Amino acid sequence: MRAIAIDRFGGPEVLVARDMEAASPGEGEVRVHLAFAGVNYIDVYMRTGAYARSHTYETPLPMVPGMEGAGTIDAIGRGVEGFATGQRVAWCIVRGAYAECTVVPAWRLVPVPENVPLDVACALMLQGSTAHYLTHSAWRLRAGDVCVVHAAAGGVGQLLVQLAKLRGATVIATVGHPSKVAIARACGADHTILYRDVPFRDDVMRITNSRGADVVYDSVGRDTVHASIRSLRRRGLCVMFGASSGQVDAIVPLELAEAGSVYFTRPHLADYMHDATEIRQRAQDLFGAYLGGNLRVTIDRVLPLADAARAHRVLEGRESRGKLLLAT
Repeated sequence: MRAIAIDRFGGPEVLVARDMEAASPGEGEVRVHLAFAGVNYIDVYMRTGAYARSHTYETPLPMVPGMEGAGTIDAIGRGVEGFATGQRVAWCIVRGAYAECTVVPAWRLVPVPENVPLDVACALMLQGSTAHYLTHSAWRLRAGDVCVVHAAAGGVGQLLVQLAKLRGATVIATVGHPSKVAIARACGADHTILYRDVPFRDDVMRITNSRGADVVYDSVGRDTVHASIRSLRRRGLCVMFGASSGQVDAIVPLELAEAGSVYFTRPHLADYMHDATEIRQRAQDLFGAYLGGNLRVTIDRVLPLADAARAHRVLEGRESRGKLLLAT
């Protein structure tokens, strides 16, 4: 099979196409012939070595990256029940999706409804589940809450804005370029801020009459996190779930107190997908919202598997306007 592998940490150039032997599924596993692999910032963190010391997302070298995929089952290991060869499935948080086929623990898989296209199913797994746990679990949004969504025109951002609106929240969206304003508004954002042009905290305070937001969802990191903390209401929450502008080295505890005794968390998606029940519940909610016409999934572009390095450059250059996929 063809796959994309890395032998060392580094820039996009370390992503190299090669021929590899397809693994056979072991006990409790299935092998999936992929149609699509999702491209996500977690792949960048793994490629660069940012997660080299992570116990949650291990990055042994050499490795095949890719933490999200969709396709059809072509082999089933011992002890697997409830799945059949030829069945359409999707998953996330299992490394190895940048390949024509890969082996996945069966408990991680979700069946894809017949009327959900596989590209949409793939897009809804990692990024969709991230948006879901942020709005339903990390901070369970309620009607009347005010949330700030950074990078609102990106893959996660667009889904996050829509799910927040479905829960009745007021959404203050930030984007990094004027061309992305319309995207955030089309997803339902109530207010849109160009965070690179103005101090977004000032606008958040103006919009909320100096109260501040209940929660800030920050995937930008180094460039925004300190202002995000200061944009909160008293005892609000800043959730930093990514770092597209660079990793944050430290948050001074007193900063949280001075901002209004606020809370700060840096979660992993894996801790919100801890068993098959939780994984399937999130997927069912997302598929249901899509099929009900309440959740729009934007595929920015689909590139060939061999163009994985190009896809990473697009993502890191903040050029995406939705989901990036590799067609395998």
